[in-house]
Amino acid sequence: MISIKHVYKTYDGGAEALSDINLEIADGDIFGIIGMSGAGKSTLVRTINLLERPTTGVIEVDGRDVTALSGEELRAYRRRVAMIFQNFGLLAQKTVLDNVCFPFLAATGKVTEANRARALELLDRVGLAEKAQSYPSQLSGGQKQRVAIARALACEPEVILCDEATSALDPSSTNTILKLLRDINRETGVTLVVITHSMDVVEKICNNVAVLERGRVVEQGSVAEVFAAPRAEATRVLLGKVDWDA
Repeated sequence: MISIKHVYKTYDGGAEALSDINLEIADGDIFGIIGMSGAGKSTLVRTINLLERPTTGVIEVDGRDVTALSGEELRAYRRRVAMIFQNFGLLAQKTVLDNVCFPFLAATGKVTEANRARALELLDRVGLAEKAQSYPSQLSGGQKQRVAIARALACEPEVILCDEATSALDPSSTNTILKLLRDINRETGVTLVVITHSMDVVEKICNNVAVLERGRVVEQGSVAEVFAAPRAEATRVLLGKVDWDA
């Protein structure tokens, strides 16, 4: 369980990116966080894995406040919380196999034969075993994101944060990635937090959703409830349910 309690994030100069965020994300859930550009989505996801510290507030994982972690405890926590990025985040000079092995190298300073075998298993799981010795420049966008998913799974995380993971992909590749993420969630029970501006992505993969606007949660609930009866104006805009004649 991820519990976000009264989280604020204020930058130098007084710009408030997050304001009184309160969310609970259950273990094994696929939870969507949606909003237009500048709503605070990426800032929120970066506070969950502590790439940015909340100015105030608490983030609890399994009942433990993680916001004060440092040193080895922080590194151990980040191994539990993997991240997938819009721009894939692959190392251009490394092969696909070496990219998937990178979390092992970062964690222990070495890559063992067992690590390489695990990485090959993961590449097979995402349908790219034959690309193990290729380089990122030789892959399509959808293939690069599948490599990123394999890399995210390397250290068997409990949570995967997906920050606009499909926004750079064509519709066919988007559907492939969403199905892969859903299947991995079902097979492993890993919690997925999906950051997106697309209601279509939320509808296809998420169980629950929170809508952000200007750094605030303006609506949250099950996807079925929010889609059927959106209460907030920001949600209606995202759903395209705006009365333009009003």
